[in-house]
Amino acid sequence: MEYPLMISEEELLPAPDDGVDPTSIPVMIQVTEFTCGGFIFGLVAVHTLADGLGAAQFIGAIAEHARGVDKPKVAPVWDRALMPNPPRLPPGPPPSFRSFGFQHFSTDVTSDRIAHFKTEYFRAFGQYCSTFDVATAKVWQARTRAVGYNPEAQVHMCFFANTRHLLTQVLPKDGGYYGNCFYPVTVTAKAEDVTTKELLEVIKMIRDGKARLPMEFAKWASGDVKIDPYELTFEHNVLFVSDWTRLGFFEVDYGWGTPSHIIPFTYAEYMAVAVLGAPPMPKKGTRIMTQCVEDSHIKEFQEEMKAFV
Repeated sequence: MEYPLMISEEELLPAPDDGVDPTSIPVMIQVTEFTCGGFIFGLVAVHTLADGLGAAQFIGAIAEHARGVDKPKVAPVWDRALMPNPPRLPPGPPPSFRSFGFQHFSTDVTSDRIAHFKTEYFRAFGQYCSTFDVATAKVWQARTRAVGYNPEAQVHMCFFANTRHLLTQVLPKDGGYYGNCFYPVTVTAKAEDVTTKELLEVIKMIRDGKARLPMEFAKWASGDVKIDPYELTFEHNVLFVSDWTRLGFFEVDYGWGTPSHIIPFTYAEYMAVAVLGAPPMPKKGTRIMTQCVEDSHIKEFQEEMKAFV
């Protein structure tokens, strides 16, 4: 499962019959068995059905059933009517879907390296930061440096924050809600600030963005916004980051233990993305999987990332 793939993703993921719109099929699953005894569980799901936490809950329930459990540990909750539904804003211009030809690149960061920056951040600001904050800050900085944006140009980093903890008054106390329950948080800065400031300062930008989540989500839920935050912009200067380590996929057990590796194939060439995961077992640390720079910038980006690890 390392790039370049020995087996193409098309062979490992299910596909609809010819002429069938894949978005019309909520879930497709394919199990590929190998002569060594291992297997790959390939899942394709329509994102309007569930978010990452919801998809992991679904897969976890399948694993429990495979182990002979009578009913899921977490009962599924469908109550879509509990979600905030503010008045819809007039639609903006249609998003651009220009293909940029972003290249794949993955690197592993040791737990000690992440811990070093966490310690330095606490010394500088008297606050804790997460692995997500450190890894995301480095990718954003490395990408901005590699691409060489105009120093005065704005660059954006967007991630999708879980909002279940902000809806405890309406969601069931036992959990189980598996629909989309997230809010897109965008951090914006001048390219010059992202490239020239110390990494700790870039981490602080991300931390400040996360701190705004409760207020921004409450304003959106009450209809107090002029621009729909869910109307995403797929421009070159926008980096989308997704953290797969806290969704629940790594804890799934079909009866042979937890997965040796998890890898997403969910992103299109018009999105600059970075996904945080874990390296294959038994390695430890954080795996940063990216598809965010073109071939003309990949060498500079790799050098920036290797200097970090």
